Amino acid sequence: MSHKHNKNHHNRKISKSREWLKTHKDSSHDSSGSGRPKLEFVLKCDSAGSVEAVTAAVLKVDSSEADINIIQSGIGNINHSDISMAETGSRFIAGFQVDVLPGIDTELNERNVETRLYNVIYKLTDDIRRIAGNLPPSVSEEEITGSARVVALYKSVRKGVIIGCKVLEGSLSVGKHFRIISAMGPVYSGTIESMHIERDAVQKAAPGQQVGIKISAFNKAKVGDIVECFRPLNKKTVPAWHPTGEVMKIF
Repeated sequence: MSHKHNKNHHNRKISKSREWLKTHKDSSHDSSGSGRPKLEFVLKCDSAGSVEAVTAAVLKVDSSEADINIIQSGIGNINHSDISMAETGSRFIAGFQVDVLPGIDTELNERNVETRLYNVIYKLTDDIRRIAGNLPPSVSEEEITGSARVVALYKSVRKGVIIGCKVLEGSLSVGKHFRIISAMGPVYSGTIESMHIERDAVQKAAPGQQVGIKISAFNKAKVGDIVECFRPLNKKTVPAWHPTGEVMKIF
């Protein structure tokens, strides 16, 4: 979505920037533009009858907050190919009355694919509903408040690097969440702890100003990268679900 430019753009709130929309791709969210997160998982069962019954039950799961899709189903214990398929979706495998093959738990952990094992269908569907309701917020649930382009890089006297940025739109402010976006997409996110214009510490920088932001935990920023300040809009009190790479038995 492109911005509408006007003479008062310094004071307006910025929505999704062009840079972010072009570079941000997340398999847990709907690419159609609706902004709904999606849960795409692999299902493994002990028999064809179980696959049919569990699939039918999952199709009836009512989630107003996310789309739920079984991207592959099969019979037998969870194996290497199931992990590879799960990586194309939400990195989640649901097993019904099955187990994981020996040694697979290590691979699941290394590849960050979470597996949950069930013996009762309603516990599986309740869990799927709970996970779908706690997926990370979609990109539409945050507001871009400022953007800048990296124009120079400096070594900090102390550990870290200082990125010199020219503010393009909105504002950059101390205490705000920000991310660095390279040609391949987001590469770092954090909170602006301090900013300087030349030798003066500042709390805020407006369009046209050049400001230095110190980063101590990341040194791979490049000239031309985009810096975005954003404000999360998600108001959920329950922590968002992320795959953990664990094997859980929910019986």
